[in-house]
Amino acid sequence: MTINLQPHFFTEKERALSDHGELKTSIFRYDSGVAAIRVTNSRGFITVLPYQGQQIWHCVFDDKELHMKTIFQEPVLTQDYFSTYGGFFLHCGVTAMGVPATEDTHPLHGELPNAIYQQATLTHGQDESGRYILISSVYTHRVVLNHHYKAEPTIKIYENSAMLDVSMKITNLLHRPMEVMYLGHINFRPVDYAKLVYSAPYNSEHVKVNVNIPTHIKTGACTEELLAFLRKLNNDPTLHHTIDPTHPYDPEVVMFINYKADDEGIAHSLQIHPDGYAHYATHKPSQLDRVIRWIARTPDHEAMGMALPANAGTGGYLAEKAAGNIKTLAPRAEMHFDMQMGLLEPGAVGEIMQKIEGINNNC
Repeated sequence: MTINLQPHFFTEKERALSDHGELKTSIFRYDSGVAAIRVTNSRGFITVLPYQGQQIWHCVFDDKELHMKTIFQEPVLTQDYFSTYGGFFLHCGVTAMGVPATEDTHPLHGELPNAIYQQATLTHGQDESGRYILISSVYTHRVVLNHHYKAEPTIKIYENSAMLDVSMKITNLLHRPMEVMYLGHINFRPVDYAKLVYSAPYNSEHVKVNVNIPTHIKTGACTEELLAFLRKLNNDPTLHHTIDPTHPYDPEVVMFINYKADDEGIAHSLQIHPDGYAHYATHKPSQLDRVIRWIARTPDHEAMGMALPANAGTGGYLAEKAAGNIKTLAPRAEMHFDMQMGLLEPGAVGEIMQKIEGINNNC
């Protein structure tokens, strides 16, 4: 069964929309005017913004808040990146991505994070993994003589599961090749004394620290303590593998990681909590060959972007273009990006750790 959603369905009062086994959906509109879908199963819930970037705003499983800490209590109806920031997951791109340099004209992370989607559907389905609910949205971007593409993201959640399948399909609607920059911005919450385990060699050749201060950060916010920490990390990236609350991640630390995949083409990232649970994310390096790690811990914001998979760097359009890092999409062709993210129970963490160890031992 598929429900074609319409903006007028969403009102200030949260209303039940559908049931599918243990999966339940409800819809509402935040006081700010942003439409939202809540999908609940036996493990918890996610809150999705179907018309605003198809962001996953909140993600809670087993009474654990997976989403980052933010000053925003609810999303804001705006397309400005920093004026409504704090969601668990955002799509970034497509005509540009990353931090714009002085000569760039694109907004931070492009038009996708808060793009106004024109269509949204909710589907009840079942496959070999069980019953699921699929949220699909469609955004068509048109700029005469420049860009014309269609973005079609989906979010799938199963019964009794704390993992999400997230995908994005980009279709070039032009009759000429199109440049595509994309990043999946996964914002977990950091957990004190958690351990980071991931499928990449743990050395400065494969884990590179950004020791330069991005243009969107006020230089006065960067202390000598932070700059000294960046230099230490650059020499020994394993220093950040334990989430030590005394480490200076204010305002942020950024790294670029060369991930390796398993035999199925999947790369893995874990933030293992002291209680044995773990935040978990996967991506396919064949689709997204660059990964940014972004950690921010301030009195107002806390985020563990342990793996932000991308198909280009974050230096902004002109810098990435000059470096030859931008992929192109043929006329009428498609690009697909597939990720998983969520929470693992203690009993499931060991298997993933063994898989990561096997990948890293073969590097």
